[in-house]
Amino acid sequence: MSVSKRYLLGPSKHILILHYNRIIAMETANITITTADQGEQLSIAGGNYRFLITGEETGNRFAVIEMMVPPGAGPAPHAHPDIQETFYVAGGEVEFRTEAGKQVATSGAFVNIPFNGGVHAFKNISNSPALLVCTVTPAGLERLFREISGLSPQDIRAVAEKYIQKLYPPDYLD
Repeated sequence: MSVSKRYLLGPSKHILILHYNRIIAMETANITITTADQGEQLSIAGGNYRFLITGEETGNRFAVIEMMVPPGAGPAPHAHPDIQETFYVAGGEVEFRTEAGKQVATSGAFVNIPFNGGVHAFKNISNSPALLVCTVTPAGLERLFREISGLSPQDIRAVAEKYIQKLYPPDYLD
């Protein structure tokens, strides 16, 4: 059973979507291409993050972030119940930790942290940089990253709470 139908009416710049018996008008737009030398770059959790597309460009529906994670780096355990986060491991070897245990994801692996996915963390456990492509739904995590880039761990905690992120001690999932 389809819950969504799309109708494009003539040469309009709008598309009407019938979704769960509600009509939503969305403006259509051209495709977006972010080249290798484009995208805002930040230093986060010991790595370099580059925004491929942000909530400002997607109506806050999603954001995609390229994460270059050096050996030994990665975020401390955290949880964000209102965000689904997926990772495609484009290169390297990353250990994902949750309350259920640890699992290694290597190049080509896909990891899904669902809404209410619980406490999780990841760390590059190899001797070379890892490359992750992270999609967050809905968008918003990129705004948190902008605010915490360059902050001390103490200052990050206050900002994280503003974005409904719960942070845990580094050894919480050990």
